[in-house]
Amino acid sequence: MAELIAGTVAELEVSHKAPFGYFLTDGNQEVLLHDNDVTGKLTEKEKATVFLYQDHQGRLAATMTIPEITMSTFGWATAVTLRKKYGVFVDIGISKDILLSKDDLPDEWFYWPQPGDKIYCSLKFDKKQRLFARLADETVINTLSVPAPAELRNKNVQAKVYRLLLNGAHVLTDEGYIGFIHQSETTDRLRVGEAVECRVIAVKENGTLNLSMRPRSYETIDQNVDKIVSYMESRDGAMPYWDKSLPEDIKQRFDISKGDFKKALGQLMKEGKLDQKDGWSYLKQE
Repeated sequence: MAELIAGTVAELEVSHKAPFGYFLTDGNQEVLLHDNDVTGKLTEKEKATVFLYQDHQGRLAATMTIPEITMSTFGWATAVTLRKKYGVFVDIGISKDILLSKDDLPDEWFYWPQPGDKIYCSLKFDKKQRLFARLADETVINTLSVPAPAELRNKNVQAKVYRLLLNGAHVLTDEGYIGFIHQSETTDRLRVGEAVECRVIAVKENGTLNLSMRPRSYETIDQNVDKIVSYMESRDGAMPYWDKSLPEDIKQRFDISKGDFKKALGQLMKEGKLDQKDGWSYLKQE
């Protein structure tokens, strides 16, 4: 008879009731099914389909909640707790969180999944036969993915980071498309499991995507207009900057380039909302 193994699903028989749950058996081993892991009434000799895991003392235990994630199946787990000494504990859908070891994560902890992030993983044993989460590799992700259609170009997609590289990150979109975000197209450093919204800048022949987290040009202009107007409103509608101001002064005040500053001023003047005179800009009173 095969040995019962954590991380797998088994059909076991109810051996007897205990004060804190039930003991199940395969005729050779007994496993505790705690009351917290029971999803219905059980009677002696009844068969129960359970998922096997290791409790906090390392003992084999059972739950009637069958997770999607097992030793042989992958699924999305939610990061719950980050422990710099150990790694990240993830929720696979049972009462006990499973550790994703720091050995399988980037060297710097700020690249690790944060609580609420999603990672695609299965389960594995370490050298001491303890149950751990295992990140999906490229082969698994490729099996999961589908080719992206060409008409997706310039559309927005939602995605999750599954792998970090020196020059960017690989992501999987909610539709199952594989994408790459070059570091020049990011707006901040990314972490494993992070959910991101991206713009498709290219659909490659193999159906994968090149993505950007940077806004479109018109979105950038709108953001800069809002920044400039907010600053002027805080100064009664006037500011000592105009389209001939020095680039370094504009950069220091608004953290944007002179070119982007002039585009934003041009937008305001086109809309009839701004005048310039003698080195100053003024909002027109409505």
